[in-house]
Amino acid sequence: MTEVLLNVLINAQTLDKGLLDMEGALTARDRVGIQDFVLLDETTEVAFISNLKKRFSKDLIYTYIGTLLVSVNPYKELDIYNKKQMDVYMGVNFFELPPHIYALADNAYHTMLTEFSNHFILISGESGAGKTEASKKILQYYAVSCPSTNLLNTVRDKMLMSNPVLEAFGNAKTLKNDNSSRFGKYMDIQFNRQGDAVGGHILNYLLEKSRVVHQNHGERNFHIFYQLVEGGSDDLLQQLGLERNCQQYNYLTQGECAIVASINDKNDWKSVKNALQVIDFDEVNTNHLFEVVASVLHLGNVQFDTDNKGHVLLNNNTELNWVSNLLGVDAHSLQEGFTFRKIEAKTDQVLSPFTIDHAIYARDALAKAIYGQTFTWLVNRINESMENKDASQKTVIGLLDIYGFEVFYVNSFEQFCINYCNEKLQQLFIQLTLKNEQDEYEAEGIEWEPVQFFNNKIICDLVEEKHTGIISILDEECLRPGDTTDLTFLERLEEKMGNHPHFVTHKLADKMTRKTLERGDFRLLHYAGEVTYCVVGFLDKNNDLLYRNIKDLMCQSKNAIVRECFSIMDLDNRRRPETVATQFKSSLVKLTDMLTAKEAWYIRCLKSNESKKSGQFDEALIRHQVKYLGLMEHLRVRRAGFAYRRKYEVFLKRYKPLCPATWPHWTGPPADGVEVLAQHLGYLPDEYKMGRTKIFIRHPRTLYATEDAYEKCKHDLATKLQAKYKGYKAKEEFQKQKEAATKIETCWRGVQARKEREKRAWAVKVIKKFIKGYLTRGQAKTTDNSEYLQFVRQSYLNRLKDNLPKTVLDKTSWLTPPPVLTETSEMLRKLHYRLMVRKYVRGITPQRKAQLQLKIITSSIFKGKKDNYPQSVPQPFVDTRISDQDINMRVLQMIRNEQIKYSVPVIKYDRNGFKPRPRQLILTQTAAYLVEEAKIKQRVLYASLKGISVSNLTDGIIVFHITCEDPKQKGDLAMQCDHLFEFLTKLSAIAKKENVIKVVQSSIKIQIQAGKESAVDFSTGQEPMVYKAKNGHLMVVATRTRPR
Repeated sequence: MTEVLLNVLINAQTLDKGLLDMEGALTARDRVGIQDFVLLDETTEVAFISNLKKRFSKDLIYTYIGTLLVSVNPYKELDIYNKKQMDVYMGVNFFELPPHIYALADNAYHTMLTEFSNHFILISGESGAGKTEASKKILQYYAVSCPSTNLLNTVRDKMLMSNPVLEAFGNAKTLKNDNSSRFGKYMDIQFNRQGDAVGGHILNYLLEKSRVVHQNHGERNFHIFYQLVEGGSDDLLQQLGLERNCQQYNYLTQGECAIVASINDKNDWKSVKNALQVIDFDEVNTNHLFEVVASVLHLGNVQFDTDNKGHVLLNNNTELNWVSNLLGVDAHSLQEGFTFRKIEAKTDQVLSPFTIDHAIYARDALAKAIYGQTFTWLVNRINESMENKDASQKTVIGLLDIYGFEVFYVNSFEQFCINYCNEKLQQLFIQLTLKNEQDEYEAEGIEWEPVQFFNNKIICDLVEEKHTGIISILDEECLRPGDTTDLTFLERLEEKMGNHPHFVTHKLADKMTRKTLERGDFRLLHYAGEVTYCVVGFLDKNNDLLYRNIKDLMCQSKNAIVRECFSIMDLDNRRRPETVATQFKSSLVKLTDMLTAKEAWYIRCLKSNESKKSGQFDEALIRHQVKYLGLMEHLRVRRAGFAYRRKYEVFLKRYKPLCPATWPHWTGPPADGVEVLAQHLGYLPDEYKMGRTKIFIRHPRTLYATEDAYEKCKHDLATKLQAKYKGYKAKEEFQKQKEAATKIETCWRGVQARKEREKRAWAVKVIKKFIKGYLTRGQAKTTDNSEYLQFVRQSYLNRLKDNLPKTVLDKTSWLTPPPVLTETSEMLRKLHYRLMVRKYVRGITPQRKAQLQLKIITSSIFKGKKDNYPQSVPQPFVDTRISDQDINMRVLQMIRNEQIKYSVPVIKYDRNGFKPRPRQLILTQTAAYLVEEAKIKQRVLYASLKGISVSNLTDGIIVFHITCEDPKQKGDLAMQCDHLFEFLTKLSAIAKKENVIKVVQSSIKIQIQAGKESAVDFSTGQEPMVYKAKNGHLMVVATRTRPR
């Protein structure tokens, strides 16, 4: 019984952990809406949209309709696509966690592995609803979740990197979407039996080539053109003849929005270049590819004029020459192809001149053909790169990212084809959904109840029916000889299908409807609503013809891509090629056949608003999308008869606590247990049916009542079980803990006693050895003293480490070593001082070094000789004591040819009478100048300076001994300087006069002039003084220095 209670409690706790499966979502239905629309109480459009809005307001953008995923574009980044989220959804049942695109991708993957069958995921919705992003998320999920090896990582990298390349060449900004796919894409991801992604293959459908030559206002051409112009290197643009200005190219300016805030063309260019390398594009092919892109831009700038006969002429050959160089074709032949049509009559060839309209058509047709063929070549190269070389059997998951239903202000041939494609896929969607539902009912033996829904076969037939459909009539008009125009095509449509309920034109419409139609329009009533098409351009776009002489010229191209693209055309076949509409119709037939052979999964993408702003939920826009995506029809199909179905085992395991007969164990067949449970819960006969393996419940309210009863029962039961179980476990735990505590205490005491005994024995040994070592410390190293000596060494070194001298000048603080370390200590001391000296030298700046060099000169002259020298040592020298601004301009002018090295204020004493005079002393490269304001009083050449004398006291008297050969020449110069050491050091460095500076005692003899001498006498006193003594000498009294 205890084991039973434990199992029950574990099951209850497991069920209580959250959204275990689909039923777990029911408990949250009042907080964030219903996670699966199948469980809505009412299957009305109002209830459907209200549930979407409630979930959208909480950033819950995913909701199920059975296994179909509805996604609402939030127009903001949500943190639900990281690696952690991927790990959560790996290998989990579809309904076990909240709706997510990872759940759908994971279940498609595991179903494929389990059943070894092929699957596809159809992603549909309006332009801007998030289809491309959804396909990226699925690819990223498979890249992370699938097994990983170097080879497999390479394949996955190529699959992921094919996206930026295809987006660059196949996506463009439209009025509704800044990154709209202008082609349909179907990608097969190939897996082996182990679930490894081993290859991939892409099919592309109906590239919107007309966008190359024309864009509506507010739209752009394909991204690659802007990426090349904005992001290409200067060398590349020069090589391609391009300028870094999109406004220079006619094919890029028609929409008047070359720059878009949400698009970074420079960064996207880098991504494309990197992606091309990953998918094995070599440099040659890459250069040829960019040459093709550049040639299209140059083609758009080729301009035409007419002569007086109306024949076309080329305005400027510059652009044509660039086109011919980039495509590697003859310029003259290309010009001829744009200005003449070659008509073949048996063996003769006649050149018929073009009008300007024909020339523009030929130019645009070539641009479209080159770009369209290159795009197909690009897809084929990507397929070759991702090709799986292993021939063993594979399964695939296909991703179909197809154009959404499009309704613009002006709808043309492209919108007609795109909306026809959506009609076909809607038809396939309803057929597959109904078939799957019907197959399940038949397999379970439940009577199938037909579902009423709009069958759009009537619209598909209107477009594609042989001989009478719009495509057939369009082809006939393109092939019919005579003067055929877009308007004659419209007239043929009115003749053939004038009474069709889904077709109307201005001529066939009633008075009110006629006001909304132009004479060149026709309107189709699609399953998604009415769309008005303008027939202008239908014939040209359907023909999509390129003149034969231009085709022949392209086959001779030196550009390998262009030559390969045009060489595959059957030029010898004189039959007219299939029209664009017929080719597209055939490709759709192949696509639907291919999809029919696979298991389908669906993602329906919705735009939350037209302005692409986060947090806005436009109910009218959502309602329109819900209608044309057929979501209500799909919901009605899923709800046809029974909203909920589950295998007997799963249903019984969850709800068996609600019936005494099934709780805690049911020993009979699961189907009988479910029947007993249903009877106990009071299910009425029309509320449920018993299938072969599943129970089917008709109404969600029946399931909700069951779930509410289960929630209440679960909590009550869990409380009782927990109380008994906790008491039992607590008593058992107490007994175990008591026994364990007694054993632990006994063991612990024994362990501690043994440790104490061992510790004491060890201490005795250590102390004995230490004492022996101390007693024999002066002897040679022995067994007794080795450890003691090691201890002494370690102790000394540790103390030394913490007490090392901090400066080079510290010569006394080195620790005295023990005898055993005397030699080692001396070596360490020398190393340490060398290290400090090295650090000090390395830390000296160039300015500091220069100062020290000057201080060395000062030291060599004055150290130990002059009393006040020690006080000057810490005083830094400056470059000059008088700035150029303080020197008279006239003086500067007079000595302009000599560079001033140093200037200092001095007091000069006259030779006769020793009267003090303030002066400026200026040192140049060759002489010293004594300056009084604007006059140079004396110029002393360094060559004539035979000696310099200073006293040994603290005064600042300096005597220049000057060679005096002429009696009229001035004699020695006596002066006083406050910066004596700095001045004489600078002078000795400039004039190289270090050896002539003498420090004398008592008296300095001076030569006043030739033959006349005097002296400067020195003494010490309390105050410094300078005066003329009674003996006629200059008396200098200096203060005494303080003893240091």
